[in-house]
Amino acid sequence: MKKTAYRRSRILEELDTNGQVNVNELSAALGVSEVTIRNDLDKLEKNNLLVRAHGGAFKANNVALPVTEKKKINLEVKRRIGKYAVSLINEEDSIILDSGTTTFEITNNLGGFKRLTVISNALDIVNNLAQYENLEVFMPGGYLKEFSMSLVGPMAERNLRQLYCNKLFLGVDGIKTGHGIFTHHMEEAYLNQLMIEIAEEVIVVADSSKFEKSGLAFICGFDKINAIITDDGLPESKREELRKNNVNVIIA
Repeated sequence: MKKTAYRRSRILEELDTNGQVNVNELSAALGVSEVTIRNDLDKLEKNNLLVRAHGGAFKANNVALPVTEKKKINLEVKRRIGKYAVSLINEEDSIILDSGTTTFEITNNLGGFKRLTVISNALDIVNNLAQYENLEVFMPGGYLKEFSMSLVGPMAERNLRQLYCNKLFLGVDGIKTGHGIFTHHMEEAYLNQLMIEIAEEVIVVADSSKFEKSGLAFICGFDKINAIITDDGLPESKREELRKNNVNVIIA
């Protein structure tokens, strides 16, 4: 019993330090099987001390807020980013809006277009787009991940491969200079990678709080990203690092 309590205490300490843990790494560090670690994580999740994810877990207050709660965080900044993003869209463009609370803010500013094609895998985004008469809206389909209100899986992947767009607006959970962009879910990361493949231009929309955070799922490096729209909370040193990777940094 003491060993179990010690193990779980170590896991929580690691979460406090890094915000996330990995099953493989915990197994090696604590000298127990991966099955034991998964059991520990399951028990801690039942006590609302963490949130399980593919291959590990995150701090309960760090990640898995449902989309309705995430929309309340840094709302004014997200609105500015969303409004600026729309200024990059041209009439008759085809665009992808990835699921996310910042990409959702883009949808609140699309009423002025006479002709625009919008592709999205997010239910809340598509529902908001229904208010506009002049948009053509496509959903790739798939199965629903309720936390992000997004559709993922083989159907979504297969249908996305048949499409093409001028601009992809991508919401992310983490951006690490020197590495790239991250999300918390494997299925969404793979879908994002497909979106990047079919897009002429890739634009990440993320407030400055997302920087130097990561997730279990890596989406891509900066070589695939054309621009990042963020806010003035991003330090100049980080902006310069992004520019060195040929990423256009736009402050909304």
